[in-house]
Amino acid sequence: MGYIVISASSDIGAALSRRWVEAGIDVVGTYRQKSQSVTDLEGAGVRLVECDLGDRASIKDAISSLCNLAPRWDALIIAPGTLDPIGKFDELDFDQWEHSVSVNFVAQMRLLHGLLGGRRRDHSLGPAVLMFAGGGVNKPVQRYSAYTISKIAQIKMCEFLDAEFADVRFSIVGPGWVKTKIHDQTLAAKQAAGAGYQNTVEKLEAGRAVPMEDVIACCDWVLASPRDVVGGRNFSTEFDRWGSPELDQALRRDQDMYKLRRHGNSALPPRQRKGGR
Repeated sequence: MGYIVISASSDIGAALSRRWVEAGIDVVGTYRQKSQSVTDLEGAGVRLVECDLGDRASIKDAISSLCNLAPRWDALIIAPGTLDPIGKFDELDFDQWEHSVSVNFVAQMRLLHGLLGGRRRDHSLGPAVLMFAGGGVNKPVQRYSAYTISKIAQIKMCEFLDAEFADVRFSIVGPGWVKTKIHDQTLAAKQAAGAGYQNTVEKLEAGRAVPMEDVIACCDWVLASPRDVVGGRNFSTEFDRWGSPELDQALRRDQDMYKLRRHGNSALPPRQRKGGR
């Protein structure tokens, strides 16, 4: 069994990669720059290639290398993310904002586009593509617009792709507030982060974070579940009862569950068209 982990050097990507290698899974991943985390992963048996999501040529080279190292994959995990730039939309450098949307969404779709053809066609459940969501789906998260809108785009893209590819399980997981180095960006932004800064400080001081073990367990459940349960859906590690037979049954009954919908938001009956139709 072979997995590809895009951004295996990220905290969540590294935790997943180490766990899967320990379980005997062949893991190939990417990193942006050399670090102790990269050295540790290579020592653990993860095969890594360099990939800078801000550089189209680097992405192209990474796709070529990954296709050679993992010509047939069972699961593709897409885990990169950056909160920058943080601040009010009109006060941000728009080029930086655009770059963030590219790194958080467009570049990741470019990688997926280049790697999708290498999926293993004879997988019993169908190969899986797993992405990661963030906050802002149910209410606006102020001062993180580039990151948030990119994650919402990923959630919807997950559903689109699931509808187009009947042989692939596309899913996305919201890990919740996990203690990772991505929060250093909020701490560095200080006042520009608004309420996000104090919220981050308080969570760090109180140790209020979703355990990494829960994130790993949720991802393993998604990857082991059939398409009619997880396909095209957005799961919350922290709040959903993933792994329960009751949730599996509810998801099978309602194909709109855990997807971005306007359906059900109206308190009034729909407007009738002219002629009563």
